[in-house]
Amino acid sequence: MAQTIIEKIIANHSKYDTVKPGDIVDINIDVRAARDFGGPNVVKHFKEHNLTIDDVSKTFFTFDTNPTGSDQKYAVNQQICRQFAREHGIKVYDINNGIGTHTFIEEGLAYPGTTSLTTDSHANILGAVGAFGQGMGDKDMAVAFSKGSVWFKVPESVKLNIKGNRPVGISAKDIVLNLLHEFGANSLLGYSVELYGEEVDKLTLDERITIASMGTEMGTIIILFPPNKEILDYCSLRAGKKIKGVYADKDAEYNQIFDIDISIFKPMVSLPGKPHDTVNIIETKKVKIDSGFIGSCTNGRIEDMRETAKVLKGRKIAPGVVLKIVPSTDRIWKQCLDEGIIKIFKEAGVLVSNAGCAGCAAGQVGQNGPGEITVSTGNRNFPGKQGKGSVYLASPATVAASAIAGFITTFDKIPDKPEVFTFQEIEEKTKLAEENKEYKQKPMTVEGKVWYIPTDDIDTDMIFHNRYLAITDINEMGQYIFDNLEGYEDFAKKVKPTDIVLVQKNFGSGSSRQQAVDGFAALGVSVVIAESFGAIYERNAINAAMPIMSYDSLEGLNLEDGDNIKVNFETGEIANTTKGTSININPFSEVQLEIYQNNGLF
Repeated sequence: MAQTIIEKIIANHSKYDTVKPGDIVDINIDVRAARDFGGPNVVKHFKEHNLTIDDVSKTFFTFDTNPTGSDQKYAVNQQICRQFAREHGIKVYDINNGIGTHTFIEEGLAYPGTTSLTTDSHANILGAVGAFGQGMGDKDMAVAFSKGSVWFKVPESVKLNIKGNRPVGISAKDIVLNLLHEFGANSLLGYSVELYGEEVDKLTLDERITIASMGTEMGTIIILFPPNKEILDYCSLRAGKKIKGVYADKDAEYNQIFDIDISIFKPMVSLPGKPHDTVNIIETKKVKIDSGFIGSCTNGRIEDMRETAKVLKGRKIAPGVVLKIVPSTDRIWKQCLDEGIIKIFKEAGVLVSNAGCAGCAAGQVGQNGPGEITVSTGNRNFPGKQGKGSVYLASPATVAASAIAGFITTFDKIPDKPEVFTFQEIEEKTKLAEENKEYKQKPMTVEGKVWYIPTDDIDTDMIFHNRYLAITDINEMGQYIFDNLEGYEDFAKKVKPTDIVLVQKNFGSGSSRQQAVDGFAALGVSVVIAESFGAIYERNAINAAMPIMSYDSLEGLNLEDGDNIKVNFETGEIANTTKGTSININPFSEVQLEIYQNNGLF
């Protein structure tokens, strides 16, 4: 049977010769890593369930969320993981190392055809080298540490054929922002996406990483690049052995095939609040900024650093603007030092920090304050993600040029004299910031009042903000649910046990944080119903026995916020007892039902 790349990789790591979309199989995991958030809960599961490590040579901790250890809770959590690692002989990539997924590529641990699992929702970045990477919650990670495998549902595949010639000046970040403009946050939800074309084959490793990293923001399971000779040679050198790629069969079946004309791609910027809300950079030119950030797993590579240095060389950051740069790994940091890039950065007035996730994870430099306008190379700009200000997403060259100009612009339009905020503008920004709201962030049938929230793409930062990630006690989590979702900041105070939450597409997109699931359980919410879920969130909920259900349509239910509804997990029937209507939605799967009745994966 002909297979796609994802189907071949999964089959190669299962007991089956071939697999097809929809199959649920156990997959052997080649690399299993917990980060400095999620890691302490993995340790907690091990102690509570008396688990043992399957293979220490494949098991790791990576401290990349807060590599400065500047937050007391993170410092405590890191030490919990260090002690556990010492007891079990597990390798720790500590705070001096950088982003874990990048390290796996550098160290030859992840290469074409391999499988990796981490508590990082951007683990699918490994699709850049034709490997299968997934971010999952702490329960899945504990199982992977102990068993060496996890269950996974084989996804449908989509093929993107990139046609035409890449325009001059279009960066890899521009490419993925153009793709986000085309597909949004949920058109490719749950798919494994393969990229093909002459321009795709020319992409460097660093460029592939940039594009693959934002697959999460597009809702994909993963973006997979068929490895070219350059990638195979690099991975063979790093792994110390000859590496062969995994490629789709010529007659492999795809759910959809799209032809995309790259020749019409433009320099793009994501507007504050949504990574997929992208516009031509012309529409944002002259927006004055307070700060810039270059780094994250999306744009912290050496090519990004070199491109930034070209723009900054011989220039100064605009007065009143702060530019923060964080390379993705220590190896890249040292390369910047050797090539004189750090010197260029410092002479331009840049703050350079040690390698890590930086502002993207709210754990290092890169945060902004109320009213602050930031242009960033990160992969997300959800409200509150990098702080309490507004964040535009752009390429490294655009961020560097904007920091020099004092406003959003391209590297070829840097003015001779930078613009600065006038005293009146500063007063207006301060007033606006003060007015802005704080971003606070086993029955088969259940019945309760419904919270009907007709909104797509409610991400995990809106559900459970990243400033609470160090919380590990489930009893403390409920009070923060939805406190970063506009209009529902008081949800946790008003919700009652047995209440039901009903939303729309792509609920729980974004981070792999388990707290975004456990917080609902702590509040006593009986079920969360959505048209579709973020892939990681869906796994976390099922594994935690937190009831979730999906629907294709609500037509006929005549639903309004506050109605009383009755839901049957086994049949999928929803009865609106307030209106006397009923419909059927997707019931629990056999696997979900088994885990639910077992009160969780363990």
